[in-house]
Amino acid sequence: MKKLQRILIVIIILLPVILGLVFLAGAPARITPSASFKRLGLVRIEGIILNSESIVKQLSAFRTDKSVAGILVKINSPGGATAPSQEIYKEILRIKEESKPLVVSMGDLAASGGYYVASPARCIFADPGTLTGSIGVILTVPIYKDLANKIGIQMNTLKAGEFKDIASNYRVMTDGEKKILQSLLDDTHDQFIDDVAKARGIDRDSIKNLADGRIFTGRQAQALGLVDSLGGYLDALSYLRKITGSGPNTRIIEKSEKFSNIREWLLESAVRIFPQLYTYFAPYRASYLMSFE
Repeated sequence: MKKLQRILIVIIILLPVILGLVFLAGAPARITPSASFKRLGLVRIEGIILNSESIVKQLSAFRTDKSVAGILVKINSPGGATAPSQEIYKEILRIKEESKPLVVSMGDLAASGGYYVASPARCIFADPGTLTGSIGVILTVPIYKDLANKIGIQMNTLKAGEFKDIASNYRVMTDGEKKILQSLLDDTHDQFIDDVAKARGIDRDSIKNLADGRIFTGRQAQALGLVDSLGGYLDALSYLRKITGSGPNTRIIEKSEKFSNIREWLLESAVRIFPQLYTYFAPYRASYLMSFE
């Protein structure tokens, strides 16, 4: 009898502890991390946009990381190739649609594709003297015909299909070829206008009126509704901390990748130092790029 009593007493004493452990084990998802465990992600988009893989990977990692309360994207770019710019845009738009705060801080230059990728952000900050806008598309085809003739080089081209050598460097384009390429540029330009109008929530006609390739200062862009606030990196970071409820000691993390391909690293480094080389390293692309010519 005494043994049974002891067992009952032990059960009564341990019962609250057991129930507490069961409760905690059954509902881990309801525990909200404290503000001290929040982090902010930082992604840099610098130089001419030649590819998107690294930037998209960083953005995607921050989007799916629940410990990251918000993302700050720092842009200093004249834009670049169309498809990579569109891939970055889509990932930033996806972050916006999933309601994770993403704020952009524009540096000296965030033009053409640099503006395009910024447009879906929750808030865009630009310095008064930032150069932005340049909503347009460009395609440059160098012609070496006269140089080749001067040094005695002839190019024989065999083709199946009338327009297969439409971007040949060794002859002048025909009117028909120019018409085809202009149609391509017009369609790509329309995509640029549509995407910016959608991202900014601005009437398409209003964007179209500004989409003639002209550039704006940050102050002009704010007056036109292309950016939201005037301020630099620290202003954008302060705003992001505010809307995410993050304190001044919240950790800022980056997930930039090292170049795995030495050719890619050399190419991007060369173009960053000498932007004029873009035409030669990446020719025949319809680009969201502020022209350096």
